[in-house]
Amino acid sequence: MSTHTAVPEDTLNGAGRGGNLERYDPEFTDKVINAMGPKTNPRLRTIMTSLIRHVHDFARECDLTVDEWMMGVNMINRCGQMSDDKRNESQLLCDVIGLETLVDEITFKLAGEATDLATQSAILGPFYRHDVPLSEMGTNISDNTPNDAVPAYMFGKVTSAKTGKPLANVEIDIWQASTNGLYEQQDPEQKDCNLRGRFKTGPNGEYSLYCLKPTPYPVPDDGPAGELLNLMDRQPFRPAHIHILAQCEGHKPIITQIFDKDSKFLDDDSVFAVKDALVVTFDPRKGDKLAQYELHYDVVLKSM
Repeated sequence: MSTHTAVPEDTLNGAGRGGNLERYDPEFTDKVINAMGPKTNPRLRTIMTSLIRHVHDFARECDLTVDEWMMGVNMINRCGQMSDDKRNESQLLCDVIGLETLVDEITFKLAGEATDLATQSAILGPFYRHDVPLSEMGTNISDNTPNDAVPAYMFGKVTSAKTGKPLANVEIDIWQASTNGLYEQQDPEQKDCNLRGRFKTGPNGEYSLYCLKPTPYPVPDDGPAGELLNLMDRQPFRPAHIHILAQCEGHKPIITQIFDKDSKFLDDDSVFAVKDALVVTFDPRKGDKLAQYELHYDVVLKSM
């Protein structure tokens, strides 16, 4: 049986019916929560207690039917079936409802990073790869650059928020979509690991590479996340951005994105990831035949 279930019109027509919470068993949720045994990890108990209570209240409030619940189950199943080490559809589904961005904010503030000079974080996104080979500084990560692309030179320094000094041997991953809106694992026309670079900073903490001035692109519509956006009548585009992951011994890793200030959709990002501190300016670059623009972006890491 296919797990791709369309949303029936009669189901959607009942979306605003609301529920009378008092007509459902008031003791059922506590019974489920109390079923956890004494060996349950305390943190897991806290999380599951809250999750069960909220999910049960959600079901009662919406008068959730078996058909509607099964549609949700099928959506989760399809996310898992589409996910692999190159694409995480479940994560993308969390992105379009703002959950990953919310969790990112919570994590950032719990770590106390919002009060110091450390680079602000942003979501990892569903297209990160762990297996990108190490490249030399100054490498051009764009292979067979498209005719409509605008080459750019990106450079900067990684420093410590505590000391202000440069950090050597920082592993910094950078990745972006091509001008057709696709990351390389989505696009058979792109070479493996195209528009991805993994570097290690030298003694001066500097990094550099050639890439593309990023362009906006829509969330993929070939899976549950894109379908949900359409069902919610929301625009699917992400503003032009570049992903960064930087990690160094003795410091907290930073996962972030930087956004071109001239891009559309900065105020309407389909995954809600834009922060003012992460909006950057690409300046015209002179005397370089390989790049028309340049971006100077420094990364500041918080100590453990």
